[in-house]
This record gives sequence, structure tokens and C-alpha cells, in this order.
Amino acid sequence: MSVLTFDVDGLLTDAIRKEGVEDFGGPGFREPLGVLCAAYEAAPLSEVGRWILRAGLVHSLRMRLRVHEWVRRHPEIREERVEDPIVVVGMMRSGTTLVQRLLAADPALCAAAGWEVLEAAPPLDSDPADPTARIDRGLVREAQTREHAPELFAIHPMHALEAEEEIVFLADAFLSHVPESGAHVPGYRTWLDTQDLAPAYDHLHLVLQLLQWQKRLRGEPAARWVLKTPAHLGYLDTLRARFPGLHLVHLHRDPQDTIPSGASLNTVLHRMHSDDVDPERVGRDWLERMGWTHDRALDTRTRWVEDPAAPRVTDIAFREVVADPWPQVARVYADLGAELTGEAESSMRAWLDRRPPDPRRPAYAPEDFGLSRGLIAERFARENPFCQY
Repeated sequence: MSVLTFDVDGLLTDAIRKEGVEDFGGPGFREPLGVLCAAYEAAPLSEVGRWILRAGLVHSLRMRLRVHEWVRRHPEIREERVEDPIVVVGMMRSGTTLVQRLLAADPALCAAAGWEVLEAAPPLDSDPADPTARIDRGLVREAQTREHAPELFAIHPMHALEAEEEIVFLADAFLSHVPESGAHVPGYRTWLDTQDLAPAYDHLHLVLQLLQWQKRLRGEPAARWVLKTPAHLGYLDTLRARFPGLHLVHLHRDPQDTIPSGASLNTVLHRMHSDDVDPERVGRDWLERMGWTHDRALDTRTRWVEDPAAPRVTDIAFREVVADPWPQVARVYADLGAELTGEAESSMRAWLDRRPPDPRRPAYAPEDFGLSRGLIAERFARENPFCQY
């Protein structure tokens, strides 16, 4: 059996053959895709890992083709106004999922569901107002992950019918932290740190316009979006430039709790793609990435303090939202200048009552990933002036 390669032209050909159209939305994505492909070629991937990651790249390209073809057919999609989203940020395992899903339970707000994240653009031969087949595929994907990757699902469950983070839309521009979370790609990682991620956020905005247009076709209100991706922390200025009216909800939790959890997830992902995984290297890389992200967020937030036009921010400590979410939700609405209606609160409480239970997570310690409480404390020694853990 021949070894699968990450040849850019081959990937493009495969995507075009599967979708039957050729417009990827301009050539700007080719450089990041090329850098990523070179990094994957150099990575110690297993045969299965190469297949999984290559298939993921083809899927991203197919979604780009679909997005731009739907926009070509219906140019009114670009007229959709993505009004002042609420963006929930914070390091992984800091309560961002809870807060996003709680807010998204308000009928006046909306978020991308898991099935939409997997397949935001409908197949080109389908009715864009009927998502039934995509929902079914999302449910199948959820069941397959539960069965075949239970450790991954336990750490990071992705439910087809629940609100989900939109980092996949950034990954479809090949400018995101997704690749380094699942493979040893130091060349891409270093290159990414020097890049302007505006093209990725432009693509995110276009996908949200497409999703919003589909909601209108289904007779659903085009509500205010609740976005959530921890990676936004490192790119708050870029996020603001694309969504100037955003309201930020920043979750804070002690890195002693969040860093080992992220290292555990990334180690699981690396092992899905490689037979040669060093958990200690994964842990060190994650510690540095989160430190880099956290520092950039604090730098940006500090500049915003002196900027009267800066976005409003609601800072929430993880321990407070877990102990009692309602005062924190009320603070978000007060900062938004919006009313927390009885209907909204009732809907949120109903969601809490039926929310999917968290799977039992595997036990781990910082030392499992070459870390220690001292190392974590040293990397995050910088004072956070916006919230106490």
C-alpha cells in the first residue's frame, strides 16, 4: 500500500472531484495549507494518522468550496449582518462551554450546533433549508466518537445537538491552533506565531453569514450569536477588527487546573495520529502555548482599558459560575444592557436540567506530562489584573 502524501495539488484535486466546483474563495489559503502540509509530512504520523489528518484537510477544502458556491448562487448571503456577537473566551476547562451553552439557551440568542460545526455548508445538490441529513450525520459522528474514541469523548465531548465552539471554521482557513493540538508540527507552530489571522476571521464571519442565512430559510430568527473558542484569547484585536461590536465574556481559572487537562486532551489527540508520542513534550508545548495565549490576552486587555471605544468585557471566575451561575448570567446581561427575561431564564434552567452529563474523565497529574505545579506557577507568574482565580 502506498503511503498517503500531503501534496497540496492532490488535496485540491480530491476536494474539487468530490464537490464538482473549483472556487476556493481566492488563493490566500494556499500558503498556510502548504506550510501545514510540509509540517505534516515531517511529523511522526502513523498510517492511520496520515489518513485521518489528510481526510480532515480534504474536508476543510470541501467546506470552502461549498461555502463559496452557495455565496455565488445566493450573493445575498454577504448581506447578512452578524450583529455584535457575545464571545466567550478563557483557557480550556475554565467553564467556557457551560457559559456558552447556558447563554445560547436564551431564545433571543443562538450558537452553532455540533452538527453545524461539522458541516456548516450544505451539500450543493441539497435543499439548504432542510438540514435533516446533516443532523443525522452529526448524530452518527457523535455515536462513533463515543464508541471508538471514548477517551477523547470523555475529555472533550462534542454533542451534535448542543452549542459548539467555532474553531473548526478558523481551521478551514488553515490558520489555527488545531494542527498543533493533534500532531508534532513545530515548523507550522513557529510559522503561525508570525502570521496575521485576519483571513481566518474573515472566513469565520462568512460562515456565520451562511449559517444565519440558512436559519432564515428555516424560519428561525437571526438572533445574536454566542461564540466560544479558547484560542480567541491570543487574537483579541483580530477578533475585534472583524466583529467591532462584540461583547467579551472572559472566564478565569487557575492554570494549575487547566494546564494538565489541556495536556491530557492533546496527548490523546496526538496518540490518535501517531505511534510515537512523548507526553512530556506535549505537556511542555501546551504550557508554552497557553502561556503565550494568556500573555497576549492580558496585553490586549490592558490596552483596551485606556481605549474608550474598546469592547465591553464581563470577567467571571470559574469557581463562581460553577457554584451559582445565575448571578454571573445576570452580570453578563447587565453589562450587555439587556434584560434577562423570564422566558430566557426559564429556558436556561430547562437546559441545565437536561444538559448532557459530563463523562467520567481519566485521572491525570501534571507530572504525567513533564510538568509540575512549580513550572506552571512560574509560567503564569504574571499577575492577572482582571480576575482572581
